[in-house]
Amino acid sequence: MNTLKDVRVGSTVKVVKVHGEGAIKRRIMDMGITKGTRIYVRKVAPLGDPFELQVRGYELSLRKADAEMVEVE
Repeated sequence: MNTLKDVRVGSTVKVVKVHGEGAIKRRIMDMGITKGTRIYVRKVAPLGDPFELQVRGYELSLRKADAEMVEVE
């Protein structure tokens, strides 16, 4: 299983599933990260946290712990 945390900078991936439950899963989905969404990984901070992503035409910063919950292909 590949997660968003494993994607290299400059890659575009497609969301397969958002794992987690309750408020955390809802928060990730409210940011626009839902099944079938394409995500472009723009940058990763020097210490690896957070990630800068482009999702649905806007830029989003996501923590490593949240990125682990997003399964991609």
